[in-house]
Amino acid sequence: MKVIRVGKRFVGAGQPCFVAAEVGINHNGDLGLAHRCIDAAADAGADAVKFQNYRTEDFVSDAALTYEYMSQGTTVTESQFEMFKRCELSPEALRQLCAHAEDRGIVFFSTPTSVEGLQQLLRLGIPLLKNGSDYLGHLPLIRAMARSGVATVLSTGMATNAEIQDAVDAFRQAGGKELILLHCTSSYPTRAEEVHLRKMPTLARTFGCPVGFSDHSEGNVAATGAVALGACFLEKHFTLDKELPGPDHRFSADPEEFRRLVQAIRTMEKCLGSPELVPASSEQSGRRDFRLSCVAARELRAGQRLSMDDIAFKRPGSGFLPKEADRLLEGVLSRDVPAGHVFATEDFA
Repeated sequence: MKVIRVGKRFVGAGQPCFVAAEVGINHNGDLGLAHRCIDAAADAGADAVKFQNYRTEDFVSDAALTYEYMSQGTTVTESQFEMFKRCELSPEALRQLCAHAEDRGIVFFSTPTSVEGLQQLLRLGIPLLKNGSDYLGHLPLIRAMARSGVATVLSTGMATNAEIQDAVDAFRQAGGKELILLHCTSSYPTRAEEVHLRKMPTLARTFGCPVGFSDHSEGNVAATGAVALGACFLEKHFTLDKELPGPDHRFSADPEEFRRLVQAIRTMEKCLGSPELVPASSEQSGRRDFRLSCVAARELRAGQRLSMDDIAFKRPGSGFLPKEADRLLEGVLSRDVPAGHVFATEDFA
């Protein structure tokens, strides 16, 4: 599987999972809050922070379209146009956020909704691009991302296999080389039975590129499970406070939850270890102390030829293995041995 460079990090097989804090619109249009999110994400162990540099008019034209969500314990229904408009980031705000992330040593990347938005990001020299699930069918933008030469993440929420194939083909036919696919369920929050982590290995086999997980579920079970199934990239919504007003805060990870998530991922990576079917280094003493040896079932005399009734199998595992008992039947004892004695080569003539 291809390994892709993202800034100073590498993403792919054999590399630590790349963990991104998805701020999205959780800054609520407040640039100060956006900056505090970057600091909190860096402190929590994120490898990257992601924003959205959209222009609302690019994807919402009907002011009558509404969106219903839970916020601060209340069901809110509001205009999609107004909700997104208040969270737009200007090119200057984008530049400041990118510089801040770089100062904190984490990758800054963003989701554009137009070629113009893409160009804003390229002018900042960012090392990673993201195409959202809602834009998977926007093949012209995907082709533009491919032509940029910058590593690109395609999220596959709501998509059929054919739609993913169209997007991957568009990217590769336009000359794109560095591609990461994210499994995603575009449901907010995602119920456990709708997560479908087994799609990730299918994506990897089908499209031959690094695969990760864009997590919209609550808690860290799905995310750590994704790493166990081979996710090399993990994106999780991030907020400073679940009680802030807005559509995404309640199911996002707050700083403490995100810190625990990163710790769980790093622990899971250690747990995955090696696929080689050999004892772990910590088991070497156990092989001696806990395994069984052939021992004398009773007191035996020199010159005696052993029968199976003379052999028992007990700890420690420092002598002949139980599978070697038949060999002992061929030998004659060269000395007396007490009951429980672990048979050794020098016991036999």
